[in-house]
Amino acid sequence: MYENILLATDGTVASENATTHAIRLASLHDAMLHAVFVVDSDVYSAYSGDEYVDEREGPEHGLEEVGDEALSAVRTRAADHDVEVIEELRHGRPHEEVVDYADENDVDLIVLGTRRHPEEYRSLLGSVTDRVVRMADQAVTVVKTEVE
Repeated sequence: MYENILLATDGTVASENATTHAIRLASLHDAMLHAVFVVDSDVYSAYSGDEYVDEREGPEHGLEEVGDEALSAVRTRAADHDVEVIEELRHGRPHEEVVDYADENDVDLIVLGTRRHPEEYRSLLGSVTDRVVRMADQAVTVVKTEVE
């Protein structure tokens, strides 16, 4: 049923259950798992502080390191289930990059994680997951994570 499954990860606890779900689906369907981490350009372009933060070259570099670690964690977990992973680190607006990647790579299913936010937060900021659900032409599975 699925040949290409896209896991959009941000490396946070909200992605943990989504990662497990995507790996299980890829294993079940003998599908290629694509893992994408997007360095949010809005975050680092809004930063006007020092060039070096915590011995790193600004927030963009720090976010790239977080992305590399998140993708490596997906690869390690997938290997335990004999699932092959194509990893991609992108820069841009996360919801746009996820949808663009899915379109460019014939993805059948997008898997994203989410966690509960207060109503005020969602109405003010929205979420990457909400935007992907609205924009994607592909099927989208949203895996909820309860954070205490």
